[in-house]
Amino acid sequence: MPITTTSHNARAQRLLAAGCLAGILAIVGLVAFLLAREHSLARASAVRNAANIAQLIEADVQRNAELYDLALQGLAETVSNPDFAHIPPRLRHQMLFGRAIAAPLRGDVLWLDTQGNVVADSVASPPRPGNFGAWPGFQYLRDHPGNALNISPPFRDTLGELGWCISFSRRIEAPDGTFLGVATGALRLDYFNHLFRDLNIGVDSSISLISDAGYILAREPLTGNDEVVGQNFSHAPGMRQFLDGGRTGSVTRMSGLDGKERVYTYTQVGKLPMRVVVGVSTEQVFGPWRRTAAMVGAATVALCLGIFVLTLLLRRELNRRQRAELNLANLAMTDGLTGLANRRRLDQTLAVEWLRAQRNRDTVALLMIDVDHFKVFNERHGHHGGDSALRGVAQIIGNCIHRPADLAARYGGEEFVVVLAQTDLYGALVLAEAIRKAVQIHPPMGPGLSKVTVSIGVSALRARPSVPLSTLLCSADQALYQAKAQGRNRVCSHEDELLQNPAIKKAPAEPAQ
Repeated sequence: MPITTTSHNARAQRLLAAGCLAGILAIVGLVAFLLAREHSLARASAVRNAANIAQLIEADVQRNAELYDLALQGLAETVSNPDFAHIPPRLRHQMLFGRAIAAPLRGDVLWLDTQGNVVADSVASPPRPGNFGAWPGFQYLRDHPGNALNISPPFRDTLGELGWCISFSRRIEAPDGTFLGVATGALRLDYFNHLFRDLNIGVDSSISLISDAGYILAREPLTGNDEVVGQNFSHAPGMRQFLDGGRTGSVTRMSGLDGKERVYTYTQVGKLPMRVVVGVSTEQVFGPWRRTAAMVGAATVALCLGIFVLTLLLRRELNRRQRAELNLANLAMTDGLTGLANRRRLDQTLAVEWLRAQRNRDTVALLMIDVDHFKVFNERHGHHGGDSALRGVAQIIGNCIHRPADLAARYGGEEFVVVLAQTDLYGALVLAEAIRKAVQIHPPMGPGLSKVTVSIGVSALRARPSVPLSTLLCSADQALYQAKAQGRNRVCSHEDELLQNPAIKKAPAEPAQ
């Protein structure tokens, strides 16, 4: 019973620990999943909002490019028309330049002749003097026939005070393809900075317009000055992510300009070699999520600690209950006076050992021990003295038994029984004689008490299905009766007929002691 109780308790504790671990892992896993989903949703929302802003900027940039292109196409068509030379000079300026893009905030439009000289100027009449023959954009259009729109890298305006600009240019040619000059319009990049300032996208966020060649055309906010505008960052790892990442995309990275981490969303500006990049600060994107995650994480840790503490308390309660059950089991199986096993445990052990011996066709030995003249001893020294004698004899018997499988029990009154599993008669006799001598030479069990001796009957039987357990008990009892009849303080035996042969006696089993 104690073994069964211990096994059940160990199983219950394993199930409790497994349940606690599974519960904690489930809670942590669920919270981690929900937080990861919220993190993904926060990023997706930021990317979606940034994409909307990028589309607004893209539309404005594309509209300006289209306005410039229409103005350039009109200028080129007008100049290449043979009748243009017959128009009075005072009307030419009005025909060449409309007012749609003549605002100083955007820039100006020029007509350059075949040598690069300024022939007409959208912001001045007569035109401002200047020559752009050495300008790479002019040389490219001069040497490459066609009417494609050409967009230049950023440059500083030398004709006026437009600052950093980009130019939209078209080749002007006669119907037969003869080069007649270049129509070019300068768009000041500060125009986009003014546009970006009107868009509030949050603290530590940024909006940039970059070219496919890696030039920064505009950026808001500026990093203390405008030195980054017009610079080429095509070899920077961060710039390569924007240029090599397709028409649209998003990436989270640290800015190489100000060292702040942002979620960048970029998109191509129509068919133009430009990209709008909107960077939203990760603090703005994930700040609310981080605060929520901190609170949820703290609550989760507290909950898991609570489950763990409750599990420890429940485990302690299980151990306390197990100890109580073991104590009760021991009390139910132990003789209160001697501390040896009681009759109930003796009967259970005998039944188990006898069945095991029957399966294995093994031998079981039994010692029946009786305290000599105990009735006279009890009358002489009283019940207290008798109890002391019984306790002393029980202690001696227990000290003589060393194998865990052996059992010493109080049979009743002054009688004791020792069950010896897998022990033949020889081994049982050796142990019986050791017990008898130990009792005989032991001093009196208490002050004023007489010495005591014991008589022991020994029986050893090979268990067989046809032989009941009672045979072993009767055999030991008969041997004990024989020891008393022969004068007490001795050991007598009763051996099974299957053991009564010289071969078995010459090869005894392991002694019980």
